Amino acid sequence: MRGLRDKRVVITGGASGIGAATAARFLEEGSKVVLLDRDEAACQRIRAELPGLCAAFLADVTDRKQVQHAFGNAVVALGGLDVVINNAGISVRHRFLDITQDEWNQVLAVNLTGVFQVAQIAASYMMKHDGGVILNTASTNGIMGYPNYADYNTTKAGVIELTRSMALELAPKVRVNAVAPGYVLTPMQRAEYSDEMLAAVNQKLPLGRHAQPEEVAALFAFLASDDAAYLNGQVYVIDGAETAGGLASR
Repeated sequence: MRGLRDKRVVITGGASGIGAATAARFLEEGSKVVLLDRDEAACQRIRAELPGLCAAFLADVTDRKQVQHAFGNAVVALGGLDVVINNAGISVRHRFLDITQDEWNQVLAVNLTGVFQVAQIAASYMMKHDGGVILNTASTNGIMGYPNYADYNTTKAGVIELTRSMALELAPKVRVNAVAPGYVLTPMQRAEYSDEMLAAVNQKLPLGRHAQPEEVAALFAFLASDDAAYLNGQVYVIDGAETAGGLASR
């Protein structure tokens, strides 16, 4: 990708799954990368797996003070800030009538309020300096209706509208887009789905399989690159054509 070498990149939820794969991809492109994650053990593991990282800092995106502190450390470690991959997220698989108030609050706090806080803090820095790119992780769950994920779906729809609003207000200095993956074979997905459930999902997907985290990482890299300099305020779906024919609702 053009223009990614020496870019200063922060990735939230970066110690596993899509975040870790995205970190690896940006390192391959010659970028400087800092990860933020709330899992200390995962941070230690990813430091060993990706020795090229500038740093991996502990931060819970629901805690604004932690996010501010982590971004301050990240800017020092990187020498500035060019790209933010706003990726931290959680999921609770429950029927709508069984979602508890605590679960609802937790999912919204991480997936929507957390994304807002990271985006606002990052954008405030970028607007005062040389601009940049913010990429928010949405989901096909924010576009289509899916059972058993009412709280998660709600947050991802919110991320999409937040992305569009940010793009309008922060242009031309900061570009903002969202990536909306469908089914991706991540640790979070494996924790919620049995082998039989994964196989059943694969049968309904036109490509016959889940996406790999590295494939989503490639889209993030493109959208952050100079090749995507005119892409702004959009949602880029990566789902193997799952939603193209209404298959998501089956």
